[in-house]
Amino acid sequence: MSRLPLDQVDAFVTAARLGNLTRAAERMNLTVSALSHRMRLLEQRLGRKLLARGPRGVDLTPDGQRLFDAIASPLATIEQALQQATVRSDTAVTLSLIPSMATAWLVPRLPAFLARHPELALNLQSSIHVVDFEREPVDLALRLGGGRWAGVQAERLFDESIAPMASPALVERLGTPAPDRLGEWPLLGDPADRWKDWFTRFGGQPPARYVAQFDDTETLHQAAVQGMGVALARWTLAEPLVRAGRLVPLTGERMPAGFGHYLVYPARSLAHPGFATVRAWLLEQAGHAPRPAATP
Repeated sequence: MSRLPLDQVDAFVTAARLGNLTRAAERMNLTVSALSHRMRLLEQRLGRKLLARGPRGVDLTPDGQRLFDAIASPLATIEQALQQATVRSDTAVTLSLIPSMATAWLVPRLPAFLARHPELALNLQSSIHVVDFEREPVDLALRLGGGRWAGVQAERLFDESIAPMASPALVERLGTPAPDRLGEWPLLGDPADRWKDWFTRFGGQPPARYVAQFDDTETLHQAAVQGMGVALARWTLAEPLVRAGRLVPLTGERMPAGFGHYLVYPARSLAHPGFATVRAWLLEQAGHAPRPAATP
């Protein structure tokens, strides 16, 4: 063989690890067609089929599994060595978070941060995928969950809560419901079906059916903005819509969502001067006094 096709090997290993071509392409900043092209070239080069498409993604063929077992570990060692050898700027910090959190919570606060710290360059990676600190040059991330993740330090920023909200037009048309009559309103089904918990906690009867059912929180909120019905909205994401007058809380009550927002980072970030500044600012924005960072 001639030149070693590292770009094709990387495409194969990434797709094999994730089991999904779309996610692998996003991880590599490629289009799916470009990733597929690299895979075809590698398979043609070896004369073997390495991946097989399945109902939920891609699976390794027996030949693919043998190749993956042989090269995945050495490739990971090379990636780790390159990452450790990379010279990173003390004034550039990379933060990963989901798009909805970036839009609703972080971006509105960024102008004040940048004005206070013009010496820092804050790079945002907005993605629904959980960052892999072992493979990606990311310094810290915002995550949703219970606060326990292996290999990282997790600091709670704040807990999430939910509350029923509707558009001003719907409230003007139907009035403000009594808490125990909320089930008579047109309700929008939420991703986790938390309406049952809401009625158990605050009283009233759930409706026989929802006006519409959604599996995405942002789409649910936008449906409420358009007047389709009442959403059991996540407060952190809905607060900008409330401030803009596009959603109206129907009660002063809130219910814990059962998860929180956390700042997470690997031990290597503690040696980064810019990380300390961004971390302290995030804790400040979440209402906490900055405190010394702890080693995982």
